[in-house]
Order: sequence, then C-alpha cells, then structure tokens
Amino acid sequence: MSDEKPHVEIWTDGGCKPNPGPGGWAVLMRSNGHEREISGGDRATTNNRMELTAAAEALEALKRPCRVDLHTDSEYLRNGVTRWHTGWVRRNWRNAAGDPVANMEIWRRILDAEKRHDVSWHWVRGHSGHVENERVDKLATAAREAIERG
Repeated sequence: MSDEKPHVEIWTDGGCKPNPGPGGWAVLMRSNGHEREISGGDRATTNNRMELTAAAEALEALKRPCRVDLHTDSEYLRNGVTRWHTGWVRRNWRNAAGDPVANMEIWRRILDAEKRHDVSWHWVRGHSGHVENERVDKLATAAREAIERG
C-alpha cells in the first residue's frame, strides 16, 4: 500500500491578550511516531486570525498529500471550513449580510492548502484537559509572550 497517503494528526490553537492585541498561534503535528511543533505570532491581531493562521501554517507545512485529522478548539475555524465557505465563495467572498468576509486572505490560504489533502476537521473543547489541546495552548501563549517581549 505504498500509494496510500500518510496519516497526520494535527492540533492547532491561537489567541490574543487582549483581543485584539498581540497574539500567538501554535501547531502540533504527529505522524508515524514523530512529532513537530511550530508556532509564531503577531504584534497586532485577533483571536480568530491566530486560530486561522495556525491551521493555514499546519496544512502548508505538509510536504506531500496526506490524510489529516485536524483538531481545533475554534468553532469559527471548523464551521468556516466545513460549512460557511461554500456560501462565501458563491457570493464572491461576501457573508450572508453582503459584507466582505473577515480574514478572507487566511481563509483562502486554508482552503488552497486543504485541496492537496484529505482533511477531517475535529472540534475539541478548549481548556478541558485535552492533553494535545493544552499543549498547543501553552505554545501559542509562549509565542504571544515572545512577541510582547520583542
């Protein structure tokens, strides 16, 4: 079965303090017994932008097509990518009220990167003791704090 796509488990998180304000994002990737962490941040951003950036960075970091289970505590991210984006695209990147979709450039990054992979999107409750979610939360917080320190 050498033609089968590799399986990758991904956990993402992002946040700001305050919101809007300095923010951080983080990714944990696990495949075939190996782990990789990536993170970053922005001096002036929002929680939603950081959640989306984490997912975009995760999918863009994959070097070849994969089967992906992506776990997020952001319902905004999960709903946007699994439900809302088809309407946005149909309405030329306008939301139901006719306004431009917020964070459109990051949504496009996610959707473009997702095309290469077979992605299943999973929501996990944040701050509920889920080990990997807590880990990416700490990494995102550390990335935000590093941005704050300069």
